[in-house]
Amino acid sequence: MRIGLGYDLHRLQEGRELWLGGVKIPFEAGLLGHSDGDCLLHALIDALLGALGEGDIGQHFPNDDPRWAGVSSVKLLEEILALFQERHGKIINIDAVIIAERPRLQPYFPQLKLKLAGLLGIPPQRLNLKAKTSEGLGLIGGGQAMAAWVIALVELPNK
Repeated sequence: MRIGLGYDLHRLQEGRELWLGGVKIPFEAGLLGHSDGDCLLHALIDALLGALGEGDIGQHFPNDDPRWAGVSSVKLLEEILALFQERHGKIINIDAVIIAERPRLQPYFPQLKLKLAGLLGIPPQRLNLKAKTSEGLGLIGGGQAMAAWVIALVELPNK
């Protein structure tokens, strides 16, 4: 068994679509990033890479590489899942926290869980989502950013 921890934070910008966990969330602003800025998927990717001992998202998808400009983070996750499958990895459990003042995310959790479970090839019961605020403090609390933390418990064969 191995554990990976992922974290990501992106600023919000009006006029962009808000993507979290591969799901489009109706909101007046979206996450600014080289890709679609999906902080939940970016944190998930980092957690899986951590469990594999394969660095972080920036090493695999540099923000100065035009191939990844504007790309869906689902595509980035699919690339990492292919690496994960090459190593015969098995995802045991995912636990994630999204930190945002707005919008309220809990109403989207059923849709997010189904999307993420489908992408990861695990039952939805092995995936837990939580939403927290920053109590009005900092960039997140001021409604200027969102962040996500993800922990992945995986099983990898011994080499």
